[in-house]
Amino acid sequence: MSKLIIVPTPIGNLGDLTYRAVDLLKKADTILAEDTRKTGLLLAHYGIEKKIFSHHKFNEHKTVSKVAIKIKNGETVALVSDAGTPGISDPGFLLIRTCLEEDIEVECLPGATAFLPALINSGLPSDRFCFEGFLPQKKGRNKRLSELAEEKRTMIFYESPHRLVKALNQMAGIFGGDRQASVSRELTKVFEETVRGTISGLASHFSNSPPKGEIVIVIAGKEK
Repeated sequence: MSKLIIVPTPIGNLGDLTYRAVDLLKKADTILAEDTRKTGLLLAHYGIEKKIFSHHKFNEHKTVSKVAIKIKNGETVALVSDAGTPGISDPGFLLIRTCLEEDIEVECLPGATAFLPALINSGLPSDRFCFEGFLPQKKGRNKRLSELAEEKRTMIFYESPHRLVKALNQMAGIFGGDRQASVSRELTKVFEETVRGTISGLASHFSNSPPKGEIVIVIAGKEK
């Protein structure tokens, strides 16, 4: 049966792609990817030869209807992101919603995503948490953080390395510099690192040691 399959891909270590994901990527008629070159390297690693088409935040509004038509005409389409699970701070939601509106079956495989290992590695409470993804790049950052000032659950954010220190300083100003937190980077890769401490301490650490790679910030919730 034709369908849309959401396939999580490794966030760093290529060995994290599941057997089931490999099997379904081999069987799919078409693979949609954020960066066809990056996905091409992943497919080559597993000996998968398939047509890859671009599906990213700059063209997804124009392409979702065409993809839905392909599936209705009998194709099975697999959607991957550059790393992790499509739809989690990556393109995917619009296509999934369009397919569901068109009564097209959507199947999502379990798999890699960066925020879960970062949460567990943080040592902060993981029974209840909220995932915030990326903060607004310009306007609205302080407003969003202020809205979370009373949040009692552990909070998880994605951030780029060049904005990390700015983000930590903003969080220190709103949540308090002595709030416990952690910063994880390069998860599953050779130089994986998690640094734990207070928000102010982390800001100082990364001011002196500028980070590289993908960043996940985990912040303790407000004490009850």
